[in-house]
Amino acid sequence: MLTRLLTLGQLALMTFYLQLSACHPLSSGPLYEPRGLTTSHRYPTRELAGITVIDTPLVRSAEAFALEHSSPTTYNHVMRSWLFGALMVKNNATLRRTIDLEIQAVSALLHDLGWDQTPSSPVISPDRRFEVDGAIAARAFLHGHPHGKKWNERRTQLVWDAIALHTERAFSYFKEPDVRLVSQGIGLDFETAEIAEATFGIPVAEYRAVVAEFPKEGFKQALNETFVWLCGEKPESTYSES
Repeated sequence: MLTRLLTLGQLALMTFYLQLSACHPLSSGPLYEPRGLTTSHRYPTRELAGITVIDTPLVRSAEAFALEHSSPTTYNHVMRSWLFGALMVKNNATLRRTIDLEIQAVSALLHDLGWDQTPSSPVISPDRRFEVDGAIAARAFLHGHPHGKKWNERRTQLVWDAIALHTERAFSYFKEPDVRLVSQGIGLDFETAEIAEATFGIPVAEYRAVVAEFPKEGFKQALNETFVWLCGEKPESTYSES
């Protein structure tokens, strides 16, 4: 039985890596008029790994919520994913005009809530894919937050879509820029600094500064263990991953 779980976990992990390796520039797809916070707005900021990022109460709460429901390696992964997306925005004039920075931050920070292995976690379902668990939990988080309650449903839906589709590049890359960017920022955590520079114009030094602040050590092993856990915890949800 353990051998079978390991085989299923390795198969799911291999598929996951293949999906994440398909990073392409944001060159096509639908455009929309943002209704949130872009770089043209005034908003509170802070600096992380040398990057100026949005620092609203909602983003702070999302980070705390991610920390509460993540292992240390997963927390570092979601922080890197957020910051890689922020670097993509910083280095692309079109993205600076169109990306809703709160949507990008909240989606990236909460995208792996479905990996919460805490016993009796309220986030985890017995039969849904982890991406859907995460999307549902993120929507509940927004609906329960004083600032999230003020969002219109389109912004909330974009967070749901960004999380639910973040491993499905065949769909997310043809969604709204926010959804596509979140998926690509996550994907960059599985690439090298050189590929990030060649593909998205992110300077190698900036990419490496993020990794230095939120190290990758132990992430691949933790990822493998997470997929083995998912296969054992709810095997039915892994079938569509292969």
